[in-house]
Amino acid sequence: MGASSMIILILAALAFSGFAILVAKLVTKATTNPQKGEPYECGIPTTGKTWVQLNVGYYLFALIFLIFDVELVFLYPWAVVAKKVGWMALIEIIIFFFILFMGFLYAHKKGALKWI
Repeated sequence: MGASSMIILILAALAFSGFAILVAKLVTKATTNPQKGEPYECGIPTTGKTWVQLNVGYYLFALIFLIFDVELVFLYPWAVVAKKVGWMALIEIIIFFFILFMGFLYAHKKGALKWI
Protein backbone atom coordinates (compact mmCIF):
# COMPACT_ATOMS: atom_id res chain seq x y z
CA MET A 1 0.00 0.00 0.00
CA GLY A 2 2.88 2.39 0.76
CA ALA A 3 4.61 2.02 -2.62
CA SER A 4 1.45 2.64 -4.61
CA SER A 5 0.73 5.78 -2.57
CA MET A 6 4.21 7.11 -3.31
CA ILE A 7 3.84 6.41 -7.02
CA ILE A 8 0.49 8.21 -7.09
CA LEU A 9 1.99 11.14 -5.16
CA ILE A 10 4.96 11.41 -7.55
CA LEU A 11 2.72 11.19 -10.62
CA ALA A 12 0.38 13.84 -9.19
CA ALA A 13 3.32 16.15 -8.43
CA LEU A 14 4.72 15.72 -11.94
CA ALA A 15 1.32 16.28 -13.54
CA PHE A 16 0.59 19.36 -11.43
CA SER A 17 3.98 20.98 -12.06
CA GLY A 18 3.88 20.09 -15.76
CA PHE A 19 0.41 21.57 -16.08
CA ALA A 20 1.49 24.76 -14.27
CA ILE A 21 4.51 25.17 -16.59
CA LEU A 22 2.35 24.55 -19.66
CA VAL A 23 -0.24 27.13 -18.58
CA ALA A 24 2.50 29.66 -17.85
CA LYS A 25 3.99 29.14 -21.32
CA LEU A 26 0.61 29.52 -23.02
CA VAL A 27 -0.63 32.52 -21.05
CA THR A 28 2.47 34.72 -20.96
CA LYS A 29 3.80 36.41 -24.05
CA ALA A 30 7.50 36.28 -24.76
CA THR A 31 9.24 39.62 -25.17
CA THR A 32 12.75 40.28 -26.35
CA ASN A 33 13.37 43.52 -24.51
CA PRO A 34 17.12 44.08 -23.99
CA GLN A 35 16.39 45.74 -20.67
CA LYS A 36 15.34 42.36 -19.25
CA GLY A 37 18.95 41.20 -19.28
CA GLU A 38 20.28 44.12 -17.27
CA PRO A 39 20.86 43.86 -13.53
CA TYR A 40 18.25 45.53 -11.37
CA GLU A 41 19.47 47.87 -8.62
CA CYS A 42 16.44 49.35 -6.85
CA GLY A 43 15.27 51.21 -9.92
CA ILE A 44 18.50 53.17 -10.36
CA PRO A 45 20.05 52.75 -13.82
CA THR A 46 23.42 51.05 -13.60
CA THR A 47 26.58 52.79 -14.72
CA GLY A 48 29.97 51.30 -15.36
CA LYS A 49 30.87 47.69 -14.78
CA THR A 50 27.90 45.86 -13.26
CA TRP A 51 29.35 42.35 -13.05
CA VAL A 52 31.19 42.23 -9.76
CA GLN A 53 32.36 38.91 -8.42
CA LEU A 54 32.15 38.42 -4.68
CA ASN A 55 34.51 36.41 -2.55
CA VAL A 56 33.44 32.76 -2.47
CA GLY A 57 34.15 32.75 1.26
CA TYR A 58 30.88 34.55 1.94
CA TYR A 59 28.94 31.77 0.22
CA LEU A 60 30.89 29.07 2.05
CA PHE A 61 30.24 30.77 5.38
CA ALA A 62 26.51 30.96 4.63
CA LEU A 63 26.36 27.33 3.50
CA ILE A 64 28.15 26.12 6.61
CA PHE A 65 25.80 28.13 8.80
CA LEU A 66 22.83 26.65 6.95
CA ILE A 67 24.14 23.10 7.27
CA PHE A 68 24.76 23.38 11.00
CA ASP A 69 21.46 25.17 11.52
CA VAL A 70 19.50 22.45 9.74
CA GLU A 71 21.41 19.71 11.53
CA LEU A 72 20.52 21.19 14.89
CA VAL A 73 16.83 20.86 13.98
CA PHE A 74 17.30 17.13 14.49
CA LEU A 75 17.96 17.72 18.17
CA TYR A 76 14.29 18.39 18.91
CA PRO A 77 12.99 14.91 17.96
CA TRP A 78 15.91 13.41 19.85
CA ALA A 79 15.06 15.43 22.96
CA VAL A 80 11.45 14.25 22.78
CA VAL A 81 12.33 10.54 22.81
CA ALA A 82 15.63 10.64 24.72
CA LYS A 83 14.10 9.60 28.04
CA LYS A 84 12.17 6.70 26.48
CA VAL A 85 15.13 5.34 24.51
CA GLY A 86 17.63 5.70 27.34
CA TRP A 87 21.36 5.16 26.95
CA MET A 88 21.07 4.34 23.26
CA ALA A 89 19.81 7.87 22.58
CA LEU A 90 22.80 9.32 24.45
CA ILE A 91 25.25 7.24 22.43
CA GLU A 92 23.55 8.23 19.18
CA ILE A 93 23.65 11.94 19.99
CA ILE A 94 27.32 11.71 20.96
CA ILE A 95 28.04 10.16 17.55
CA PHE A 96 25.92 12.86 15.91
CA PHE A 97 27.83 15.64 17.68
CA PHE A 98 31.13 13.97 16.82
CA ILE A 99 30.21 14.01 13.13
CA LEU A 100 29.14 17.66 13.38
CA PHE A 101 32.35 18.54 15.16
CA MET A 102 34.46 16.77 12.52
CA GLY A 103 32.62 18.76 9.82
CA PHE A 104 33.34 21.95 11.74
CA LEU A 105 37.04 21.06 12.04
CA TYR A 106 37.21 20.26 8.33
CA ALA A 107 35.61 23.60 7.42
CA HIS A 108 37.96 25.42 9.79
CA LYS A 109 41.02 23.66 8.35
CA LYS A 110 39.97 24.51 4.78
CA GLY A 111 39.59 28.20 5.76
CA ALA A 112 35.87 28.37 5.05
CA LEU A 113 35.24 30.17 8.33
CA LYS A 114 37.60 33.05 7.65
CA TRP A 115 35.49 36.11 6.96
CA ILE A 116 38.08 38.01 4.91
